[in-house]
Parts: sequence; structure tokens; C-alpha cells
Amino acid sequence: MTQRGGPQVIPRPDQNRPGRPAPWHGLPADAAGGLSPEQVRGAYPLERVGAPSPVETHGAAPSAVLVPLYEEESGLHVVLTRRSWNLRTHRGEVSFPGGRTDDGESHVEAALRESWEEIGLEPDSVEVLGELDHLTTVTRRAYVVPVIGLLPEKPNVDLNPGEVDEALFVPLSELVLPEVFREERWGIAGSDRPIYFFELLGDTVWGATAALLRQFLSVMLEVDAGSDVDLDPGRGPLAGFNLTWEQEQGLV
Repeated sequence: MTQRGGPQVIPRPDQNRPGRPAPWHGLPADAAGGLSPEQVRGAYPLERVGAPSPVETHGAAPSAVLVPLYEEESGLHVVLTRRSWNLRTHRGEVSFPGGRTDDGESHVEAALRESWEEIGLEPDSVEVLGELDHLTTVTRRAYVVPVIGLLPEKPNVDLNPGEVDEALFVPLSELVLPEVFREERWGIAGSDRPIYFFELLGDTVWGATAALLRQFLSVMLEVDAGSDVDLDPGRGPLAGFNLTWEQEQGLV
């Protein structure tokens, strides 16, 4: 596969325009190549609790995802999944392993359970670190708690075909390439918000997963990720574009 971008359905509104360059656009092309697990531990210690989403105090439903990282000679990699095309919601989209947090379950427990159920990642193989800042879903009905996890090596995955089509093993050095990251502004100028994209070979990462990757890379590369809305676009104004319920649920 040599073409960047995938077949994911992007519910792009009529009001859209190109956005800003990546926060790391002024850094050398190999800026992410030297990142190490020790740097990740320093940036996201186990006790780090992410900044909360504003909807957390209003009865919004929590979800948790694992951000699995491992090191090879070429540098740190992140494990992503392509969701099954047979799913009712968000089919074919690239995401972190994760899902809804069950009653009585911690965010870490949910992230590890979902990773086991989706890709067969052994919980005992994960060195759990701290959280990224929490993310508000576009519909404001829920929020996502991202948990960093270090793996000792590239995992041997066992995919659940009912949920996952493929596991993707992506070098961080690829994510920071100029041709990979893109920002779009959705909505009427002045009341719009940023939507982020990473164009991988054969797949597009966008929306919440792209926002979390942008946040993580900005922290690791020590660059300014911007305002609260830049970090968590779901906080932004929704005027100027309205996704239908069907679009939000990935049904169209």
C-alpha cells in the first residue's frame, strides 16, 4: 500500500476549510525518532490524572482507551486498530483499543479489558502509565479517558473479528511527517472548530483518535498544542455545522 488515506466515511460539512500546520511543523523531520520509553514515563507518570472534560460533572458516560506504545530499533511505535466494517457504529474507523467503562470499573481496568477483548493484549504485559487529558465526544454525550501503556515489544495480537479488522503498528516518526498530519476547520469562520487527520498508508485517522495523537505528540515533542478547544475539539462551538445522529454514529 503506497497511497495515503483510507476509505473511512468522513461526514465533512459544507462549511470546511484548511486549518493550521501541525504544532511540531518547525521541528526537524526526525524529531520523533529519538523519543524513548523513559521520556514517556517522565511525561506520563502513573499518578498523572488527565484534565477532565467539562461534561464529566453532568452525567456523561465514560469510556476508556489504551494508548499502547512499544520500542523497536526505528523508535517508538503506537498500536491502533481498524474497526470492523460490520459494526453498527464507527465502522472502518481507526482508533485505540477501548470502549465503554462498566459500572464499578476504573478507567485503567476498562482500557485493559477492552484491549484484551479486541486484540488479545495480555493485561499483565502492559506497564500502565498516566492519563492524557480527557476528550469530549462531539455529541457531548460522553467523554474518553486515554491511558498510556508501555509494552515490552511488538505484541502478537489475536484480533476479535467481530470488532477489529486489523491492528496497525505505526511509528511515531511517521505521524510527524509533513504529508501525514492535516487540520481542517469545520463550521462557519468565527464559530468553527478544528478537526485533525493523520493520513496513513491505506488508512485515515481522524476525529477523537487523531486529537489524542496530536495531544500526545505535542507533549512528547514539547511544543504548544494550543487552547483547550485545540486539545479537546468537542468543547468548541457547534454552530455552523450539524452532523446528523446517523453521521455521528457512523451509520452513513
